[in-house]
Amino acid sequence: MVDSTKVIQFKIELLGVDPPIWRRIQVPEGYSFWDLHVAIQDAMGWRDYHLHAFRVVGSEDVIGIPDKEGDDPLETKPGWKLRVFDYFTDQVPLAVYEYDFGSSWIHEIRFEGFHDAKPGTSYPMCLEGERHRPPEDCGGVHAYHDLLKTLADPAHPDHASMLEWVGGSFDSEFFDAGGITFDNPVERWRKAVGGSEE
Repeated sequence: MVDSTKVIQFKIELLGVDPPIWRRIQVPEGYSFWDLHVAIQDAMGWRDYHLHAFRVVGSEDVIGIPDKEGDDPLETKPGWKLRVFDYFTDQVPLAVYEYDFGSSWIHEIRFEGFHDAKPGTSYPMCLEGERHRPPEDCGGVHAYHDLLKTLADPAHPDHASMLEWVGGSFDSEFFDAGGITFDNPVERWRKAVGGSEE
C-alpha cells in the first residue's frame, strides 16, 4: 500500500455483462500501468492468470507485458515503465483494459479526476462497486450468461456439474467493497515477470 498526497479516481466497468459489474477505485497519482493492472485485478476479483493490455483512447500504444521472444505484432509497451497520469486527462478520460485474450474480458476504464488523499489512508482503495465478477476461465461474456442460466435452473442437465465447477455456490450479485484487499504491485510483478523493472 502507498501513502500519497494525490490520488486518481477511476470507474472500471466490465462490458457486455447485464446487469453491470463495476468498481470505483482510487490509486496513487504516481502509479504505473502495471500498478493499475494489479489494482484492477484485485478490485474486480480476478486472479491474474492471463495476459492483459491497456489501450487509451487517443493513443496508439498497447500497454501490458511485451513478448520476451520478440514475437509481438502489437509492439506492446511495458506497463511498469509508463505512468498513468501521462495518458489520462479530462480531455482523454477513457481506456480499454482487456484481460484474458481467450475469453476477452473487456473493461472500460473511466478517468474521474484527481482527488486529495485522506491523511493516514493507504491507497489503492475500492470505494464502491456492484456484483461479483464472472468465474475465472468460464469462457467469456456469452458463456458467462449461459452459466448463470444453468446455475439458476436445477432441472438443467448441466446444473450439478457447473455448480461443482464453481465450487458449490456462486452469488453473482454479491460484492463487498470493504472486503477488497490489494496486493503489492512490485511483488506481483516479480512473480509475473521476474528480474528488475527494466
